Amino acid sequence: MTSKIRILCVNKTDRYDPHDRIKNIGGLNGDGTRWKLTQPDAIIGIEQGKWAFYVSVNGQSVDVVVAVSRFGHKYLKTTSDGEQPNNLLSLPECP
Repeated sequence: MTSKIRILCVNKTDRYDPHDRIKNIGGLNGDGTRWKLTQPDAIIGIEQGKWAFYVSVNGQSVDVVVAVSRFGHKYLKTTSDGEQPNNLLSLPECP
């Protein structure tokens, strides 16, 4: 069964290309401890059906999906973002 997990923060790289900006995603476990995954690990987990991620935008849950750039690179974005993954990039930095 796929676990639905809320992303609360991200760590960004120093790259300007929005497809290469996210290094890690993170959030809180049910017990209040923090979790963090690299973007490649999160992509693998989504593709294997292990996890389904979402963010909360203006009180609405928005799904995070794996997208492929025009250069063939996989990256994370929200379903409502079109080409630019701004909902994820606007999250605070993970500790």
